[in-house]
Amino acid sequence: MKVVIVRNRNKKSECLYLLSTDCSLSDSEIVRIYGNRWSIECFFKASKSFLKLGTEFQSRTYDAMVSHTTIVFTRYIILEWIRRKENDEKTCGELFFMFCDDIQDMDLANALQSLMALFVEQFSAFAANITACIKSKVTEWISPQAAFIQALFENICWES
Repeated sequence: MKVVIVRNRNKKSECLYLLSTDCSLSDSEIVRIYGNRWSIECFFKASKSFLKLGTEFQSRTYDAMVSHTTIVFTRYIILEWIRRKENDEKTCGELFFMFCDDIQDMDLANALQSLMALFVEQFSAFAANITACIKSKVTEWISPQAAFIQALFENICWES
């Protein structure tokens, strides 16, 4: 058995003792696994205490128990989603969608032409031998493409 001692950074007198029967694991791996396991234990505690997993419904059939567990876990997912949306500063989904509203939709042809024009503009600053290599690779890429993609890049201006 391997014992890993984790000290509390804020209180030096407090520590956590982690026991592992797999002595081949490193200390950091044991702490990582314990962290994952602790999250699972907290999930089941919340499910049993607050969402009535196991006490709200009584049945002996397997299908009924699976259905009840699915309903309880769905409740948990919805509540966790609401909590994260309201409290987690990292959830900036609305910020992304606000910026998307400002950008006009661009069709595929215009997007590919703009991307290629930017690409050509950027690599023209490289040395001549690198530029020649890039030109040949782009030409090799364009040649087997579908006809409509080849038509988009017919007017590439390689010279700056």
